[in-house]
Amino acid sequence: MALSKDFLWGAASAAAQIEGAWDEAGKCPSIWDVAGARIKNGDTCHTACDHCHRYREDVALMKELGLNSYRFSVSMCRVMPEEGKINPRGLDFYRKLVRELRDAGIEPLCTLYHWDLPVWAQKQGGWKNKKIVDWYLAYAEAVVDALSDEVRWWMTFNEPQCFIMLGYVAGSHAPFRHDVLSFRSRHIRHFLLAHGKCVKMIRQRAKKEPKIGIAMASTTFIPASQSQEDLGKAAYYSFEHRIGEGSNSLYMDPIGLGRPSKLMRRVLSEEDLKTASEPLDFVGVNVYQPSNPMIEKKKYEAEGHPKTTLGWTVDPRCLYWTIRQYWERYHLPVLVTENGMAANDTVSPDGGCHDPERIAFLDGFLRSMKRAADEGIPVLGYQHWSVMDNFEWCEGYAPRFGLIHVDYETQKRTVKDSGRHYAEIIRANGENL
Repeated sequence: MALSKDFLWGAASAAAQIEGAWDEAGKCPSIWDVAGARIKNGDTCHTACDHCHRYREDVALMKELGLNSYRFSVSMCRVMPEEGKINPRGLDFYRKLVRELRDAGIEPLCTLYHWDLPVWAQKQGGWKNKKIVDWYLAYAEAVVDALSDEVRWWMTFNEPQCFIMLGYVAGSHAPFRHDVLSFRSRHIRHFLLAHGKCVKMIRQRAKKEPKIGIAMASTTFIPASQSQEDLGKAAYYSFEHRIGEGSNSLYMDPIGLGRPSKLMRRVLSEEDLKTASEPLDFVGVNVYQPSNPMIEKKKYEAEGHPKTTLGWTVDPRCLYWTIRQYWERYHLPVLVTENGMAANDTVSPDGGCHDPERIAFLDGFLRSMKRAADEGIPVLGYQHWSVMDNFEWCEGYAPRFGLIHVDYETQKRTVKDSGRHYAEIIRANGENL
């Protein structure tokens, strides 16, 4: 079965990871701008890929790759640099970016929050403070009012599992806090209320009929076989087991089912659940590796799967199973909002950037995705992570995920072999997989 003619072939990025211009045009610092010594090698995101100044060049490269869509995020710091203040210059940058994408025939997919919380908001508690719901909603309204004449596809948040659990529980990501006792009743509850209210707001204010979803960090378990016993075990590990609940149902069950997971039963009221479960048009899944190595490490390690330079397990089957398990549980069309691998890519003396590992990764994971589509699951598109090498949070610039190589000293872009390979897949609409 061929993928749909309007399949969203694209690549993804995040504002803090590519934009740079960290203190220009009225932008305030984000929690990542002040992360300091927490970032490896003394790196900062202050310049990143200098996308704010080079977006036209970057969009031209996206067009060269044949992308028909591009997932980007808007920086709250660029749009709301102070509490209650909207920055017209920040909105103007995104208007220009969206117009450039439209002129190139590329569908803009907008993520409203991808981790770069303003420092002013964090000083007041960040996601622990109930005021964050109103701050976020006012910011999101400004973006929707400014961009919805050109943007139809919206994602309210990227990976709440990560910005809450890593940022406020484990303390391994900005803002590096440990709020273990209140993360459910405050951080997660505030996120769910912000999400639901934002969905409702977009439906009411968007100038073009919107498609609304959310991008989830979707770690799911690969079953040992297609037997009912093994399928049931996999679903349990993906949504009910401690790791699976923390990755999936803790955040998605209130949204997709209107009911709390076990950990949230005493936290969320009926009114909270009604707010959080505003109907969505799709769910986005960010898939990098399965949860098997975390749950059955000894058994799984025996299978000998390769690993990326960040130590993430490469097992293409996990994309099919994530799509299938999300569809079976939530009955929402699925958009692959992130999928990619880190490698140590370099530009060769011949001027090319040869990355055969990423080519193999693309082929394996795209075949896995296509298997789900062939079985009749509504798969809306695929956004590779990432469009270009970028700032990988606390790991700095060493891990390279891009289809386009970036020389951070000169900002020279070089399309990798994987980027040209992906272009051929797009041209064939996946029929050559």
